[in-house]
Amino acid sequence: MADWSPTTYLKFEDERRRPARDLLAQVPLAEPAFVIDVGCGPGNSTELLVERFPEARILGCDTSPAMLEKARQRLPAVTFIEADAATYTPDAPPDLVFANAVFQWLPDHLSVFERLLGQLAPGGVLAVQMPDNLDEPTHRLMQAVAVDGPWAARLVGAARAPLPPAAAYYQALKPHCRRLDIWRTTYNHPLAGAEAIVEMLKSTGLKPFLEPLDAEERSVFLAAYTARIAEAYPPVADATVLLRFPRLFIVAER
Repeated sequence: MADWSPTTYLKFEDERRRPARDLLAQVPLAEPAFVIDVGCGPGNSTELLVERFPEARILGCDTSPAMLEKARQRLPAVTFIEADAATYTPDAPPDLVFANAVFQWLPDHLSVFERLLGQLAPGGVLAVQMPDNLDEPTHRLMQAVAVDGPWAARLVGAARAPLPPAAAYYQALKPHCRRLDIWRTTYNHPLAGAEAIVEMLKSTGLKPFLEPLDAEERSVFLAAYTARIAEAYPPVADATVLLRFPRLFIVAER
């Protein structure tokens, strides 16, 4: 895919930081020496790690040059490198590998989790959060619009794969750790109408659907999608809509 847009992503920073804060709150470490933020994006989750662990060596990695540039501007004292979450190997055993909303893009992330657990320092923690919202109207309607237009053939496979059930994570990860916590939280984000839902998703879930289209097709696709979103998410008060957003959390201690 083309590079990610930090500007679009950060329009909804509060909504994106909330699950990162909730994940970090469950990390049972007091003074880790080495912390890695995998898929750090524009540094919004890295900033939380810096605040929680000011004495730690903190490293952020991402595949997006644009996101890394924004992260370096935000946190000039932190080291950020370009690296792929699927294959990245730390230069030393980390005490914490933190991954906020990145591994849902990797169909084989279970094997990556097992590898990362094996690379942790003794007592180290793997902490992961992933959107688990493919059954929500936002994502079902993306696919509905994708198959209902002249772009159908080009958008086959645009949707990411669904997450495995919690039992699959437990079965794969428990042999590698002494403690494993898995939970699912559904957020209800108040947003300013259907257009705000669409705008929030442009930098994430909608991106693979929009990139294969030319400018005119994108406009038509977004108009059709926005109309369907408006039907699926009626206003609840003062034109506010509630965006249901389920997310899966995993905290594994080696």
